[in-house]
Amino acid sequence: MYQLDEETALVQTVDFFTPIVDDPFTFGQIAVVNALSDVYAMGGTPLTGMNLVAFPIKSLSSSILKEILRGGLSKMNEAGVALVGGHTVDDPEIKYGLAVTGIVNPKKIITNAGAKPGDRLILTKPLGTGIISTALKGGIAADEAVRKIVESMIALNQKSAEWMKAFEAHSCTDITGFGFIGHSLEMASASKAGMVIESKRIPIFSEALDYARSGFVPGGAYSNRDFFSCRVDVHPDVSPTLIDLLYDPQTSGGLLISLPAEKASTLAERLQGEKIDARIIGEVTQGPPGKIRIL
Repeated sequence: MYQLDEETALVQTVDFFTPIVDDPFTFGQIAVVNALSDVYAMGGTPLTGMNLVAFPIKSLSSSILKEILRGGLSKMNEAGVALVGGHTVDDPEIKYGLAVTGIVNPKKIITNAGAKPGDRLILTKPLGTGIISTALKGGIAADEAVRKIVESMIALNQKSAEWMKAFEAHSCTDITGFGFIGHSLEMASASKAGMVIESKRIPIFSEALDYARSGFVPGGAYSNRDFFSCRVDVHPDVSPTLIDLLYDPQTSGGLLISLPAEKASTLAERLQGEKIDARIIGEVTQGPPGKIRIL
C-alpha cells in the first residue's frame, strides 16, 4: 500500500501461475480472479490491471494465447477493472497473471490482524481445488468435479468483500497457496489470538475427499503440513483425509472473514442469498495466540 492522502491509499499486488485446467479461456479467467482477490480481501477496489504473460510462441499457436488473454479480460470487465497494458516473454512454460492497482481508504483497511476473541469465522468458498486439480492432471477427475471447481475458481470475491465491508468485519484473508490452515494461522498470529475450527461446518468439494483417499494430494499440501502442523491441535475424531483438505493449496479460494458474533449469521445468510456458499466455521479465542484447534 502507498498512502496518497487521508482518504486514499494505493493497493498494488501481483500474481501469476502455470495452467491448472486444460481450457485456455478458463485458465485466463482463473488467473485474473486469483490476482484480484488480495485487493478484495483488504476491503479495496481494484481499478487497473497489467497482463503478465510467459508463452512458448514458437511451439504453440498464438490462438491459445489469445484465448488466455480473452478469458482474463472477461473477468476484468466483470470486475470493472481497466486493462492498461502488460508484458510478455517467450518461455517454454505457459504462465499468466496480473499486476493489479486498486484503492482503499486507509482508515478502513481490513487486514488479517484485526480478529478479536468472540468473533465468528466465515468461509466463502469450498475447499479442495488443489486436490481435484491434481486428480485432473492424473487423468481421473470426473467432469462434474472439474466443473464445480472451475465455477468456484472463476467466481470473483467482489460481492463477498462488499458485504464484508457493509457488516464492518474485523479481519479478513483470502485462502490460497498456504491452504485453509496456513492462512487461518496467519490471521491468528497477526491478531495475537487463537481459533477453534469446527471441521464438520467447513464447506468442501465432496469429490476431493475421494481423490485424497486415492492419494491425489498435491506436494504443496505436504509442505503446508510440515510447516504449520506444529501450531495445530487436531481432535482425534477428525478424519485424516479431511485434514488433507485443510492443508490443500487453493487457487482462487474464498475469503476467511472474522466479525462480531451477533452479525455473523446475518452476513452468512446475505452471502448465501448471493449464491455464495458461505458458512460459519469457527470462532476466535483468547488463545493460545497463533494456534488453532480443529474439532
